[in-house]
Amino acid sequence: MEKIQHYIKFEDAKNNADERRRCICAMEIYVKPKKKAAIVGQEYVMVKDIADVFAAPEIQKRVENVRLLATGGKGGVCLVSIIDVVKAISAALPGHSVNNVGEMDTMVSFKAKPPKKRAMVKWLKVAVVSSILFTGAMTAIMAFHTDSQMGTVFQRYHKILLGEEVERPYIINIPYSIGLAVGIVVFFNHFSGRRITKQPTPIEVEMTTYEKDVEDTVIDSLSRQEEKEK
Repeated sequence: MEKIQHYIKFEDAKNNADERRRCICAMEIYVKPKKKAAIVGQEYVMVKDIADVFAAPEIQKRVENVRLLATGGKGGVCLVSIIDVVKAISAALPGHSVNNVGEMDTMVSFKAKPPKKRAMVKWLKVAVVSSILFTGAMTAIMAFHTDSQMGTVFQRYHKILLGEEVERPYIINIPYSIGLAVGIVVFFNHFSGRRITKQPTPIEVEMTTYEKDVEDTVIDSLSRQEEKEK
């Protein structure tokens, strides 16, 4: 009988501990703010617009729909810090613990209306940019070959290998031109809109670095503006 009573007490204590853990977990809210967020056609910026939320199912929707600021129906850029997020959630759901597992500051850009898609303008931009890049690359390649006197080098190669001096050694020029084109395709990891490997291309790496630098600069600028306004 004593063993049964001891077992019952043990189970009650275990159940109480489990209940306390569930209560604590229910009060925990985890948010993972993004570094950059874009809002289009909304009057308010909500938590779900700038961060991923993990919480108890009964409060997660409420947390996601907490309003952080009003856009005023206009376009612009602003900075939302994790302090703003914590204050807004704590005001809407007092008694809960908010934990940040993401960025400290989020750059929020908002527009009143989505931009209109104009196919003609898009293709015109593509044509202009492509022509500029093609002309620039062509000029750079020709300038390099002229400065390094590749024509003379190929003539000497032809004389050394085949014992005959010719003005235009096509047997060397043609394979070299093909190899140059193949090398460019392999280096940029794209051919006819298709990716050769799953690795990011050099242009994608540079663009990612550039975007990060721009975001960091904008965030620092907005932070300084807020400090001056205070």
